[in-house]
Amino acid sequence: MQNWFEHNIIATGRLPLFCFFAALIVAFMATRVNVRLIRAKIGWFRNVNVGEMHIHHVVFGVVLMLVGGVAGLIVSGASQEGYAVAASIFGIGSALVLDEFALILHLHDVYWEEEGRTSVDAVFIAVAVTGLLLVGLRPLTYDYGTFVSPAVLIVANLALAVITLLKGKIWTGMAGLFLPILLIVGAVRLARPGSPWAHWFFAGRSPRKLATAVHREDRWRRPAIRAKIAFQEFLSGRHDLPSTRRARLRRDT
Repeated sequence: MQNWFEHNIIATGRLPLFCFFAALIVAFMATRVNVRLIRAKIGWFRNVNVGEMHIHHVVFGVVLMLVGGVAGLIVSGASQEGYAVAASIFGIGSALVLDEFALILHLHDVYWEEEGRTSVDAVFIAVAVTGLLLVGLRPLTYDYGTFVSPAVLIVANLALAVITLLKGKIWTGMAGLFLPILLIVGAVRLARPGSPWAHWFFAGRSPRKLATAVHREDRWRRPAIRAKIAFQEFLSGRHDLPSTRRARLRRDT
């Protein structure tokens, strides 16, 4: 394991990326454990408050991202180890910010509500993309000789990625930046029923396509989504709480 780490991580200059990756995962898990203990009112775990104002952990995340980012700019040319430390700080800050991504998106506290799952999705996407970068894959990199211009390929694949994302296929769009064949599949196949693409082109224009999209969603995607939600909530806690408890629990986020 040590030889593999030295050969594939340190020797290739990926130590900072590995430290960011590890810090992101560890900080996210530690944050979720902390907020779940706060939610359960166990021991000394409490929210951070200044007077009547609750300080969300996204605030600490922004500060750490600034510290880690600026430190990385300063030490990037000095040593890989120093850069790795800065990347670790940036990774911790990123975890704190992404863990409250739903709050930033909705501009109000939805941490334990159904919309709060967006934060977990954001962390999962960040971990997946960083993992692909760590194993050596690079987005939008091609080597097809002189037959096709790289600029044309990049523009074409970005266009396919936008279409795939507009069709509601987030994971396919993200992975397709590294494996372009997925973008072709995602762009050609039918959009998900709740996506912007379906809203623009299906609603009121093509009820048959919308009905087909809903049928596929119920038959194929719902079981996968339920499995994903079960795994997410195993790691991060239960969302979509009954409305009678949401107001009381919001202060514990």
